[in-house]
Order: sequence, then C-alpha cells, then structure tokens
Amino acid sequence: MHQSHDSETATRAELLLESVTDYAIYMLDPGGTVRSWNTGAQRLKGYEPSEIIGEHFSRFYTQKDSSAGAPQAALAAALAEGRFEAEGWRVRKDGSRFWANVIIQAIRDERGDHVGFAKITRDLTERRSAEEALRRSEERFRMLVQGVTDYAIYMLDTAGNVASWNAGAERFKGYSESEIVGEHFSRFYTDEDRAAGIPATALETASAEGRFEAEGWRVRKDGTRFWASVVIDRIVNDQSELLGFTKVTRDLTERRNAQIELEQSREHFFQSQKMEAIGQLTGGVAHDFNNILAAILSSLRIAQRRISAGRESDSFIENAISAAERGATLTQRMLAFARKQELELEAVDLLSAVRDMTQLLQRTIGAGIAIRLAFPLQLPPVVADRSQLELAIMNLVVNARDAMPNGGTVTIGATKVEGGESAEDMVCLSVLDEGEGMDQATLTHAAEPFFTTKGVGKGTGLGLSMVKGMTEQFGGAFKLSSEEGRGTTVEICLRIANEESPADSIPPDTVTSPVAKTLRILAVDDDALILLNTVTILEDMGHQVHQASSGREALETLQREAIDLMITDYAMPHMNGAELVRRATAILPDLKIILASGYADLPHGEELALPRLSKPYSENDLNEVIRRLS
Repeated sequence: MHQSHDSETATRAELLLESVTDYAIYMLDPGGTVRSWNTGAQRLKGYEPSEIIGEHFSRFYTQKDSSAGAPQAALAAALAEGRFEAEGWRVRKDGSRFWANVIIQAIRDERGDHVGFAKITRDLTERRSAEEALRRSEERFRMLVQGVTDYAIYMLDTAGNVASWNAGAERFKGYSESEIVGEHFSRFYTDEDRAAGIPATALETASAEGRFEAEGWRVRKDGTRFWASVVIDRIVNDQSELLGFTKVTRDLTERRNAQIELEQSREHFFQSQKMEAIGQLTGGVAHDFNNILAAILSSLRIAQRRISAGRESDSFIENAISAAERGATLTQRMLAFARKQELELEAVDLLSAVRDMTQLLQRTIGAGIAIRLAFPLQLPPVVADRSQLELAIMNLVVNARDAMPNGGTVTIGATKVEGGESAEDMVCLSVLDEGEGMDQATLTHAAEPFFTTKGVGKGTGLGLSMVKGMTEQFGGAFKLSSEEGRGTTVEICLRIANEESPADSIPPDTVTSPVAKTLRILAVDDDALILLNTVTILEDMGHQVHQASSGREALETLQREAIDLMITDYAMPHMNGAELVRRATAILPDLKIILASGYADLPHGEELALPRLSKPYSENDLNEVIRRLS
C-alpha cells in the first residue's frame, strides 16, 4: 500500500513537471548527462527528449564558456554548496542564443550519497533586452546631459543637496563634480537671497506645484555674479512620493546686459529727441512771444508819446492789452498742451472776432504784408472758444507771413457750407497766403506735432497741430491744401451755433458789477511787479489791502492783523503757496483763500480745494472770485 502511494506521488510530480512550459526542468546524473526532459525544456531549447537524453548538458553553453570550463565549474559549485545560480548566454538546438537564469541543485539519496543534479533554466532574453535598452537609454541621457555646456543640468535630493553635476554647470558655476556633489544648492544664491529664504521657497514651490521658475542673480565659485534663468522640477515615483528635484540653470548675463544697453540706447535716443523738441519748442515759443511783445511794446511807446503830446492814445493802450491777453492765452495753451484742455464753447460771430483782431494782426506781421477780409454780408455764429479761436487765427496769419518773405497778401475769409442730408451745415474760416507753398511730403506731415520747416528758434512745430486739435475739440474739421509756388490755404470748419447757444461773452476787461462789501485782504507774491499791480487793483476796487512778499511775512501779518481773505501765489521760494495755505488755516481756520498760479496744474501730489486764478488774470476775473467768496 505504501508502495502504491509513492508511485502515485511520483506520477503526479511527473505530470506537474511536464505541464510547466516557461521553465526548462530536467535531471542530470553526477557527471552532467541529461536524464529527463520536460515540455518547458523542449520549448526553450528546441530538443526533443529522444535527441537530448543521454547527452551532456555542456552543449547548452557557448563555445567560449565550454572551453573555459563553465559547465564543470557549475556542477562543482552546486555539489560543494548544494546550490548554484547564475545568468548567462545559452545555446538552443538551432544555434541561436538566449539569456538564461540557471539554478543547479545537488540531489542526494536517503543515505546522503550524491545521485545527480536538478537543473532549472528560465529564458530572460526579453527582460535582459529591456534592461539593456533602459541601460543604453540612461547612458545616452547621461552622455546628453554631460555634453550640454550652455545649461547647468543637475539633480537635487529632497533636502536640496546636489546629487549630480554636468559639464555646463561646471563651466559657468566653476565647481567640479567632486567639489559640489553633496553640497546644498543654496550656495549658488546671493547672501541677501539666502537671508530672505529664497532657496527654501523655490524648493517648497516646486514640491507643491511641480515647478518653480524665476530669474535672478546667482554666484559663481569665484564670487562673481551672473544673471540666471532657473527652472526646478520635482521628481516623484509611481506612488507620487517625492524623490528629489531636477534643476536647469541658464546664464543670461550677456542677454541681460544687451537688453540694458538697448534700453539705455533707446532712452538716450528718446532723450535726444526730447531735448531737440524742447529746444525747438523753446525757440518757437520765444519767436511767437516776440511777435506779441513787439505789438505790446510798440503800442505802449506810441501811447506814451501821444499822452506826452496830449493826443488820444486809448486805441493803442487797448491794442497792447489785447496783445498781452493773447500772450496769456498762448501760455495757457502751452501749459495745457499735454492734456485735453476744457474749452469754454460759446456762439462766436466770426466776422466780429476777426475785425477786432485786425489791428493787432497787422502790427504783428508788419507793414510788408497786407490783410484782406473776404466775408459774406451775413454769416451765422459758430460754436467755438473765442480766445482759442483768436489765438489760432493769429497762428495761421503769422505762418502765412513767414511763407511770404518778399511780402504779399493774407486773405482771411469765411463761407457757409451746406452739409446735405447726412451732415450738418458748417461755416469754414479760411486763411490764404500767396507764399511758397508746400510739396506733397511736407503737406503730409505739416500738421504733426513738432514738425516745422522753419529754422531754429523760428517756430515750435506746434502751430498747425494745435489749430487742428482745437478745431476737433470744437467738433469741427481741419483742412490743409497747398501747392508749390502757389500758396497755402488752411480751413477751420466749425459747427453752426443753434438758438440756445449763449451770446458772445462780455469783453474780459469790463468789470460786471462792484463787490458787495469792503474786505481786509492780504495779497502775497514774491514778484514785486505782480504784487504792486494786485494791490493797486484791489485798492481800486475799494478793499483794505495788506501785502507780503513771502510766506513767512504773510504768516506774521496774519498773526498781527485781522484778515478776511488771502490771495497768494503758489510758486514762491522757501515756502510755497500750498504750505502757506496749510499754516495759515492753522492760524485762522475760517480764512478765505484764493490761490493764484501760472501753472496749468499744480505739481503732482498737491491737491488744494481752493478757488483758483490762472495768471495772468483780469480785474473782472479777480472781482468775480472775490464776489463768490464774500
């Protein structure tokens, strides 16, 4: 019965061995001859049992291994140790090779006598190929990374210590691999960045978000700095566990220096353009003011002579006042050139405006130029700011004079233009000269800011551009036509005022009504001429006036005298108008204050909620502000 059981067990074992197809499992006698052969051995090695049983197992080895005694060494090792395991090339029946994992185990009987060997062989060719491919890939990648010299590419462990180092890192950071591997990467940062915790922040960001990217100063081994682009990526395994970081750094110092040089070059270019424009503008403004001052001075000298002779001089004094007001308007326009000035639009009678200017225009352009008016008998009023329109006409007439160095006629005219069904009717004011005219290239740029064909100090290059901008602000249209040798025509087409438009304003030199009561007024200005005129105007109005030529003197007066109203300049030395206002209201919280300034706007940061007078101002302007406050 016992014998039968053993027989059944042996049969089951044989069936089990025969069913295994992924392993070659067979027996060897003590000398290495094959004694059994399973299905797996037949599949892996290609021999039928009848072909291999009785043959020596060394035929599975390569010629090289057989000659070196590898089969005998394997059996000897298995006998001595009880077990032998190795990997290596083996040969199939057809001569092809496969990479095998081999286990040889010594077999002994019940008495301990050696009776043979059990041999198990597994084909690992595919696994080895995959491992070899991976090894070659890793080697190629290593060679690639090591071959890169324009980028520092290296690994960090989870704590930020350098784990690898390529040639690019050595080239521009200065450290050899042996010097830096194992050191913390923070040594590449500046002292100030380390103190600010930037290296730790970079790793924390990369760990949390997967990536950190920045530019900044880094430090080489010799202590010099370079401007770097840095990218840090986290490395995780299949379980999303952090293994470390890859760090790629690029030296951008040359590019950054080139960008800085380019920006400086651009800045120098813009600065030179700006200075050229300012020089042109300054010379041109001086030219325009010289024309206005010439009219003022000649009118006052004529008036002075006539007064001495007892003759009528009012018209010349009016002429001087009118020219001065136009100079003030020009100043206001220049101060406001950088912003869109708020215009006082009203219904303006063009013929009346031009006629009122004719005497001033003639004196401004000289005797060599004739002015001819060409207006129809009836013309509707237009929507415009009268003072700005008069300044524009002055500009255009001076331009016309400059275009006729040998003399000629300037024709100022106007005509009503029917707009048709799709457009409104307009009135077009024109200024025509008989001068040199412009070629097409000049005509194309003529209305651009700072473009001028006049010499240095002869024009701002803003005349036509200001006229064009003003016309468009009025809601009108600007037209320029010219032909070489045949003169130039400038047209300002303006909207017709409707019945609801206000009438022309009262002349600014007419005081509309007296003040309500006599006030105690303190006038403050560091310019003695302006202060004298302000005090005189206020006294003529009937006020009791105190004067001060500085902020300190004004504060002393406020502490000493009872003052109802203070009129102060803004731009004064030692203490400007804003500071004076703050200190004055600390002394007299209820003090009424008027701020007079030649600025279009106060300097940035100065916001004073006070009534404002723009210098130069008229008696009427001053009277109206005082009336509103009293």
